[in-house]
Amino acid sequence: MGTAAGFLWEFVKSPTTTAAVGPSSRSLAEQMVAPIPHRGDPVVVELGPGTGAFTEAIQRRLGGRGRHLALELNPRWAAELGERFPAVESVCANARELPELLRQRELRADVVVSGLPWVAHAPVDGVPLIRLIARSLVPGGAFTQFAYTWTRWAPPARRQLADLRAEFEETVISRTVWRNLPPAVAYLARRPRQAGRAH
Repeated sequence: MGTAAGFLWEFVKSPTTTAAVGPSSRSLAEQMVAPIPHRGDPVVVELGPGTGAFTEAIQRRLGGRGRHLALELNPRWAAELGERFPAVESVCANARELPELLRQRELRADVVVSGLPWVAHAPVDGVPLIRLIARSLVPGGAFTQFAYTWTRWAPPARRQLADLRAEFEETVISRTVWRNLPPAVAYLARRPRQAGRAH
């Protein structure tokens, strides 16, 4: 099954846990990886990498530097991602496990790139996922998340934007990436207000 067909099949099987109807475009991927520094050895975490559209862009941006940890809930995709990108530490895990996975590796993330669906951001015991992400970042860290333009006004999207503004000092939204199908935007949040606090 081709990448696009496989993606669509996963979406049809589980539309609430698969974020997209097809692989993201290179244009959107470039927006998503923009905060990754060109120098040094950054720790980049990818949430919900799916079939690897952002993974490829992250690897290209890193150019062999730093560390790239990918958390994918779909076991088949997690395994395939690890085979396709040997330099990526692909883990089959829920995004909410991020603080513990980083603790185990004695790491803090410089950048977190998310391809997660809205449902993954729903609060658990009153704690939104974005708070866990923000507290897993270094003080000057950044977080990116994409959204289709048609979903930006839905209640989950508005809730997520409110969470971003609560947890980060700066949140900006890119111009619409018309080359993506469907058209999408990238949210970029910088400087977590309480970086490094897992609790």
